Parts: sequence; C-alpha cells; structure tokens
Amino acid sequence: MWDALHTGVKRTMAIVCSGFSYDMEVVSHGFITDISKTDAENEQRLHDLIDDAEVPGERLVKLFKLEVLPPETGAGTADGGEDED
Repeated sequence: MWDALHTGVKRTMAIVCSGFSYDMEVVSHGFITDISKTDAENEQRLHDLIDDAEVPGERLVKLFKLEVLPPETGAGTADGGEDED
C-alpha cells in the first residue's frame, strides 16, 4: 500500500510543478501557514483548499487509478471495476 501512496504523491507533485514554479522541496513539507494569520484562520484556509481540490482531485484519481490501485476482483466488477461516470 505504501508504494501506491508514494506513486500517487509523486505523480501529483509532478503535475503541480509542471504548470507552476513551485519548489518541490517546499511543496514536500505540506501546507504552508501564513504567519500573519491565527491558527484558526490557517486551519480554515487549509479546509477551504481541500474543499477546492475535491473535483480536480477526483479527475486526478481517475488518471492514477489503474497505475496505483490493484485491479478489483469479485462480484460486481464484471465491467472492469469502473464505477465512475
């Protein structure tokens, strides 16, 4: 499972950095707080960013699904396990 998570994170970082001038070392430390804001304001900002990432994140998951997750087997997967649109 660790390999799957690591692959997904690496691919996501590559995509983010392919369109923007982000330093991967900085990005690898996660959410960067604004020192001029309170902890509550930074926490709210983090939740807002996560909410904003919901739909684009779903699209990204579809790109990685076959590469990262093992094929589904068992009942209800006769269509190849594709349960998305």
